[in-house]
Amino acid sequence: MSDVRVNADQQEEGEQQQNLVKAPVKRSLGLLITTYGCLFVGSIASSLLAKYYFVHGGSSRWVSTWVQSAGFPLLLGLIYFPRFVFKTTKRRPFTRFTHRHLLFSVVIGLILGFNNFLFSWGTSYLPVSTSSLLLSTQLIFTLILSVIIVKQKVTFSNLNCVVLLTLSSVLLALGSSQDKPAGLTKTKYFIGFLSTIGAGLLFALYLPVTERVYRSVYCYAMVMEMQLVMEFSATVFATIGMAFDGGFKDMVKEANQVFTKGPTVYWTVAILANVVTWQLCFAATSGMVYLTSGITGGICMTALLAMNVIGGVVVYGDAFGGVKIVSTVLCIWGFSSYVYGIYVKMKKDEEKEEGHTGMKTVEDGGELELEMGKVKDDVAAADER
Repeated sequence: MSDVRVNADQQEEGEQQQNLVKAPVKRSLGLLITTYGCLFVGSIASSLLAKYYFVHGGSSRWVSTWVQSAGFPLLLGLIYFPRFVFKTTKRRPFTRFTHRHLLFSVVIGLILGFNNFLFSWGTSYLPVSTSSLLLSTQLIFTLILSVIIVKQKVTFSNLNCVVLLTLSSVLLALGSSQDKPAGLTKTKYFIGFLSTIGAGLLFALYLPVTERVYRSVYCYAMVMEMQLVMEFSATVFATIGMAFDGGFKDMVKEANQVFTKGPTVYWTVAILANVVTWQLCFAATSGMVYLTSGITGGICMTALLAMNVIGGVVVYGDAFGGVKIVSTVLCIWGFSSYVYGIYVKMKKDEEKEEGHTGMKTVEDGGELELEMGKVKDDVAAADER
């Protein structure tokens, strides 16, 4: 009986391990496309809604910081639904989630919270189009830090993209003096300018650091688990700031007396919609880093900033002169060339290795690491081109 029970346990464990390890290429590619779709929607919507809060009377930067991470409970659905509702996996939530993962998640979350605060300062003073293009300066630092932290190879494909996107930001900076909103002092504009640059630099550190940490993560669900802890830590940071600054009282006052669109729009659009879209943006960013790499995630985020520029012009009437047009074209050109390089490399690899499953498992310090098959391998191969 004991032998039979042992065999049954081993069989169940084997099935669970098989369920954890096998990730078909089509499913991985579909997950990548879905993740980028969420990033597309989350990035554009969150940037526009963040500005919407300030445009219509909101003034608390701590409230703006808080809504960027307060939606972390939404991640519980991504963590628990696959096992208990959809029955698509046998993995229990937080399996193999070690104290090391917890520590890194908390530290990164606190850094993310401060990054959110800097972003809120910049957004409160600068037009959406200006702040979006300024944030793209993080890309050159992402590449440098990726080389140092994760040994990212510098190739023509990623270097060309980084140069074009960075040049886009330089052009904007040279013409930024004409983009200062009416009534805004030079001091406040300078503070907003530096805060946005600082937010970009911290985000540049965030991407390769999370990529390094994700090397000990073996499934997408575990990425969401770490993201939950990160966002919780960032929310604690923002909540403490709000408590000392009276932010919670300001929310009620703003909703009833200050916000020009009324309390209903304040709570549903300025607060709730902000919470949802920011969580969508950050969760998708983590997913992109896990499925590809930190530099690829940074490039995708930076390319979306061009759409934020257009969104700022359409929604808020931001000025869109010659400098911004050239900057946007360079931004789109850089991202398109990078994506095309990946596509060409993937097609060549498919011709050479037909039927390749793309699965790879690695033992690293006792932790099972599962890279998402051909999706991640093809992106890495394109970088090495």
